[in-house]
Amino acid sequence: MVDKRFLKLRQVLSDEKKIISELEKLYDGLDDLSASEKTLVKSQINSIENKFKETHAKLKTSFTEILFSKPLEIEKKVIPGVKTPQIPKKETGIERGEDISSKGGKLFSMKEIAPNRLEKETVNRLREKQKKEKEKKKVDTGEYSKFASELFSKYSIKFLGQKSFQRMEDQLIKANLNYTPVGYMSTVILTTFISFVVAGFLFFFFLFFNFEAVVPFITRATEPINLRFFKVVWLLFAVPAGTFIFMYLYPAMEKTSAEQAIDEELPFATIHMAAISGSMINPVKIFEIIASTGEYPALEKEFIKMINEINLYGYDLVSALKNTAANSPSKKLGELLNGLSMTIHSGGDMVKFFDKRAQTFLFDYRIKQQKSSKSAETTMDIYISMVIAAPMILMLLMMIMKISGLGIAMSVGMISLLIILGVIVINVVFLTFMSLKKTK
Repeated sequence: MVDKRFLKLRQVLSDEKKIISELEKLYDGLDDLSASEKTLVKSQINSIENKFKETHAKLKTSFTEILFSKPLEIEKKVIPGVKTPQIPKKETGIERGEDISSKGGKLFSMKEIAPNRLEKETVNRLREKQKKEKEKKKVDTGEYSKFASELFSKYSIKFLGQKSFQRMEDQLIKANLNYTPVGYMSTVILTTFISFVVAGFLFFFFLFFNFEAVVPFITRATEPINLRFFKVVWLLFAVPAGTFIFMYLYPAMEKTSAEQAIDEELPFATIHMAAISGSMINPVKIFEIIASTGEYPALEKEFIKMINEINLYGYDLVSALKNTAANSPSKKLGELLNGLSMTIHSGGDMVKFFDKRAQTFLFDYRIKQQKSSKSAETTMDIYISMVIAAPMILMLLMMIMKISGLGIAMSVGMISLLIILGVIVINVVFLTFMSLKKTK
């Protein structure tokens, strides 16, 4: 008599075969239909594909219900008064230090199979790399942030309740910084208080001393104390204000940096997702695969947040997509996730959706690269003019003015030092500018 489970499996396989043949017929006649008829047929294809997914899930369940082999149950009888003999463990040839033979019968000594120096170094490098990766994965909560929260958490909550700080909180969340809003606001307050101390030190220093570019660099101030006070009193307000403004704007800068990194990876990740979605797997698996590749570090953070909402907080995929889109630093990624949630909710074709979006992102990416190359050419011309030609001309002019006695009282060494310092400052400015423009 045939087991019912096998009959169920055979029925599911038969149903799956019928669905596949029906899909083949619909796809074969799709090219000969008009536009309106194609729309009707495509909707029918989508419903049949959903039915195929359900049938395939039943097939997996039917396979798991069938146990093809069963281990033998050996009953152990214990005879009272008789000790069970202990079978000694047989040592292997490696444990005894003997020569080892392969399947072909060739003997290998322990020296031959032992790793050489290069192999040992490779293994050590891999171990060190794994240790570094584990250290990177550890989240540094920050003792400074903890200390700041203990002192100013109550005041931080009051600040975050105001409208002017709600935008900073939103940008802090989107920037994926390792701070809670209360912790970061407490850090801002503590750092501002420390900057008051630094500002006071600078105020009293410049109240009595001058800092000049001529040796000796620090000299005693000779001006009246009242006049000197009005010249340096601005430090008491400028340093704390500058510190507070910088820390207030820092989440916005990090959000912009994260947005640029995501927009750089998005065209290629979308192509990857289009290829994966063609296998008709669960859409959640698409994001798990992209996050596990390690090729898209900026997108990995966003996708991990979305997967955690599904696995830990119990959100469905559509809700998780919308939440991630709302908290994403990139507008393009938010549009992609919102469009995908609508496609899944309406039962649309994910493969076509990803293909169209990939084409759009690639077109924008190419235009952006062309603009960047033209901007780099212009920047290079400006750099050559300011760093190579301008210092040489300026140095020649200063030398001519010194020789002709037109008011330049500096020595040749001091003129050279000023030109070198000017070149260093210009290079630092250009490097900062290029690092900011690198991902734009």
